[in-house]
Amino acid sequence: MMKYSGALIVFFVLLLGCCMPVAGVTTYLGGSPQMSAALAGTNEFTSGQDAIIRVTVQNSGVESLQFVLKGSIAEDDLPTTAKGVTVGLSAGGAPVIVKSDPQVVGDIKSQGLATVAITTKITADATAGEYQLPLTIKYTYLASSEQAGTDNIQFNYQQKIETFPITIKIKPQVKIEVLEVVPENLNVGSEGYLNLKIKNTGLEDGKKASVKIIRNGASPLIPADISVFIGDFPRDGTVTCRYRISVSSDAEKETYPVDVVVTYENRDGDVVSSAAETLGVPLGGKITFTSETVQVVQGSQGVIQVTYMNSGTTTAYKAQVRLSAVKPFTSSDDTAYLGDLKPGETGVARYQFSVDDTAAVKEYSLDTEVRYRDVLDNSQVSDTFNVPVKVLEKPASNGLMQVLAAVGVIALIGCGAGYYLLVVRKKK
Repeated sequence: MMKYSGALIVFFVLLLGCCMPVAGVTTYLGGSPQMSAALAGTNEFTSGQDAIIRVTVQNSGVESLQFVLKGSIAEDDLPTTAKGVTVGLSAGGAPVIVKSDPQVVGDIKSQGLATVAITTKITADATAGEYQLPLTIKYTYLASSEQAGTDNIQFNYQQKIETFPITIKIKPQVKIEVLEVVPENLNVGSEGYLNLKIKNTGLEDGKKASVKIIRNGASPLIPADISVFIGDFPRDGTVTCRYRISVSSDAEKETYPVDVVVTYENRDGDVVSSAAETLGVPLGGKITFTSETVQVVQGSQGVIQVTYMNSGTTTAYKAQVRLSAVKPFTSSDDTAYLGDLKPGETGVARYQFSVDDTAAVKEYSLDTEVRYRDVLDNSQVSDTFNVPVKVLEKPASNGLMQVLAAVGVIALIGCGAGYYLLVVRKKK
């Protein structure tokens, strides 16, 4: 009985093995990636704009046939997977500068998608209208595969390049052209005015418009008045604007940039801004002054006169000067008032001044500076400059002359006395 029981167990084990299902491999035949592209976000831009064009790439490929084979090797890729997808945009004939290189987005499986952001620049001379930009998509896919034996499979990949049109719209807008740039008392280290005349050369009539000036980067031109409201700004219309501008003291006498923008309400009622226009503004140099040489004598004291000249290009108002007296000089009154000095005009300052007896006979340089008001009544101080002071030797003849004068008096007295005695004797 035990013998038959063992045989029966072996039989059932073998029967169970025969009844177990054999694992199969799903294989797909037919089908391929089906790529498409569309804009993600706005498709409306304006001339001169730095635009980010976002494009969504989608793979809608579907397998046309699938079946299961026992004993087959599983495939790593599906024929509908787009592998190593690269997306690139070009301008075609559109007024667009594409700044981004083609971008690799990787594999996109069936029903998958990827979005790329492409940096572009709409040219400043772009006219309103619709434009098509060609978008190129490159990828590879599994075209076919063939199993050779039980442990080897041959894959056949193909590369495909497809181009899709991406349509953008360039809207009409206000476009500005600066006709005149007139600086008014704009000098280094002071405040003045900038007068502009601008024209709307665009295709849009701006409403409720304001003309703004904006500091360009680290330019030393710093607008104090930023915006001027001009109301309606129709096509081919012109306006004039005046702005107060501060100029940094570390600027030089040269031309510096400032940006101009018009903010307005367009035909859709949206508040938008024109493309910025960068213009150059020439600056005058900082107001400078010069002085003439002053001559003094060793050991002298009294009032000296120093002539100052405005050697700048604009008027210095309510000018006051200060002279720094150092050894061997002293001054009990080191400030003076010059008044208004136009370019090229001179003014005379008077100082109470003393010179030591021991001062060396040579030319000295004393520091001086001018404090004044600019055209906007801002207090300004000139750079420190020098007043040449030439010390002359005390005349050696002064003591001698006193001695000679005394001798002369004595001689006259003696002569007078002798003459008197001579006359008296004769009478006797």
